[in-house]
Amino acid sequence: MVNFVRLLYYLASAMRRLYWDENKLRKYQRKRLRAVVRYAYDNVPFYHKKFREAGIRPDDIRCLDDLPKLPLVRKSELRQVPPRQRVSVEFDVNKLKVVRTSGSTGEPFTTYISGCEDEWRKAIYMRANISCGQKPRDKWVVITAPHHFYDTTSFQRRLGIYAQTCISVFNSVERQIELVSKAKPDILDGYSGALFLIARELDRCGLNSVNPRIVFGTADLIDEASRKFMENVFGAPYLDQFGCAEVDRSAWQCPERVGYHMDVDSVIMEFVDESGETVSAGERGEIVYTSLFNYAMPLIRYAVGDIGVPSEDTCPCGRKLPLMNVVEGRRDSFLVLPDGRLISPMAFRNALGVFFDKIVQYRIVQKRVDLFEIFVRLKDGVDGGVFENEIVGHVRRVLGFGDDVRVVVNLVDELPLSKTGKLRAVVSEVEV
Repeated sequence: MVNFVRLLYYLASAMRRLYWDENKLRKYQRKRLRAVVRYAYDNVPFYHKKFREAGIRPDDIRCLDDLPKLPLVRKSELRQVPPRQRVSVEFDVNKLKVVRTSGSTGEPFTTYISGCEDEWRKAIYMRANISCGQKPRDKWVVITAPHHFYDTTSFQRRLGIYAQTCISVFNSVERQIELVSKAKPDILDGYSGALFLIARELDRCGLNSVNPRIVFGTADLIDEASRKFMENVFGAPYLDQFGCAEVDRSAWQCPERVGYHMDVDSVIMEFVDESGETVSAGERGEIVYTSLFNYAMPLIRYAVGDIGVPSEDTCPCGRKLPLMNVVEGRRDSFLVLPDGRLISPMAFRNALGVFFDKIVQYRIVQKRVDLFEIFVRLKDGVDGGVFENEIVGHVRRVLGFGDDVRVVVNLVDELPLSKTGKLRAVVSEVEV
């Protein structure tokens, strides 16, 4: 159960940190970094072994400049480690909240957080929305997957304070528009791909029934032309938010849109080249996260494969959090069906979510408008024949595929990764 007093304290503190000067912010980062490194070494078997193998002790990590002394950790490595080895010995893994990734890299992954850490995540998340103009009693509609429907507590709903009204991304675009229009949101939020499809259908039908004050997008990377299109259709600014499920949102656009404010008081973000060296401002680098709030399952120098560019620009909004520019990352392709209907990659990935306990890796490739191939590497012991029938039936049902669409499952031993370790989970070879 959410401790609202603690959540409000976290939120108030986070709002103040927006305006701290660089020296005060770095001092805060150093203190939290030393604490989480020491804790991981003392309480998490995976990191204790990792540090020992690297010849590193907690006292060797005194500041942010010492982080490169530690080895990078990738999802593929952590997935091979049993939960009890990557979760602190002070926590019962069975009593922690489970956070599952959407599988955007093709490698589903599970992390664990405590109730206290969940409240911290909520506070950092709401800080961005509030900074962009969201008010406590705004009507807030989110297009998302059903497993997020309970992120808003019954207490919030009763009070009507920062309470989400969730609409399933699996609904047809027409149904989503019907529900959004009825809700009359002040804040329209959700998967960027789904929001784009709503805007596209509204424009096609000449409808003007969705008029939010602000639009927040996440999960799928939207190009500049698509952003401007959505802003024109909705008549509201579109503000992008960036992150990953393991650390939640980590960077966000304010209304000035100079870049993305990085939540570095919550998650340290490094940018490294192919050899693991830190890149300079203005250079492309793989994003490496070190969470300053994860203790149940620490994440230290966690490389996710997304690419960004650190920036030395300052934002005229006056907030002191450093900036980054996103270059690539959540970039997948829309999928088109024979009837002209478009599906966002996030919807397809979420459709596979019920099978993540059986899957090591996957990739979805649309070969033609009427042919989807799903390449899957299964976990040991999973019956491939049974799995094929289950996944084909489930995908067809959830995504509403007609008889004119074929779904073919290919069981493979390995799927190749890119040079950054990133695997695009959804690929379309069909021009939309």
